Amino acid sequence: MEHGAPMLEVFGIWFNLSNVMMLLVAALIVFLIAFVATRNLQLKPTGMQNFMEWIMDFVKGIINSNMDWKDGGRFHVLGITLIMFIFVANMLGLPFAIVVDGDLWWKSPTADPTVTMTLAATVLILSHYYGIKLKGLKGYAGGYIKPMPFLFPLKVIEEFANTLTLGLRLYGNIYAGEILLTLLAGLASASIFGFAAAILPMMLWQGFSIFIGAIQAFIFVMLTMVYLSHKVADDH
Repeated sequence: MEHGAPMLEVFGIWFNLSNVMMLLVAALIVFLIAFVATRNLQLKPTGMQNFMEWIMDFVKGIINSNMDWKDGGRFHVLGITLIMFIFVANMLGLPFAIVVDGDLWWKSPTADPTVTMTLAATVLILSHYYGIKLKGLKGYAGGYIKPMPFLFPLKVIEEFANTLTLGLRLYGNIYAGEILLTLLAGLASASIFGFAAAILPMMLWQGFSIFIGAIQAFIFVMLTMVYLSHKVADDH
């Protein structure tokens, strides 16, 4: 079923209120998880502190697999924030969707290409910023013409291709999952026979979607560190 989006124009700029709300919800959930996990730190971690330390070690492993900790340590907090935020954002639309007056309000914000492409563009900007900051403008620009200057156009195209694939991969997987859940929900609400036929596939797809949401959060962070390592590490 097709739904509209609640839009608001401010000084000629259109805002999707659903995206704004769901991004704030995702950010709030991540903040609460981090706050609860770190408010009473102990030498022997338990509960949420143990979970947070596992996330920290997991992201550290991603960074170390792509660059030296000397270069990559500064991106640790970025990686933790991204993997938690994207995973939570991926999960928000799984339990249910809320439609008010034909507008879809409650959904996964990462099921919108505007959100995922903005995240991808942010990673691109950060990679250029840290590349220039750590190598200097001259050294960073030289990387586009070394060792073969004629490859410069291909390297520029690669920058845009990386951004597109980073954002569209996340969007496509989450959007497709929510579309299938919507179709199954429509089948379940059609009749008692439809409900009986759809309930098991819905449960199975919910579980699979959780797995996909986690994998996509991991892939996004992994590729982020790959792109950053290409800009800041001397061996790339």
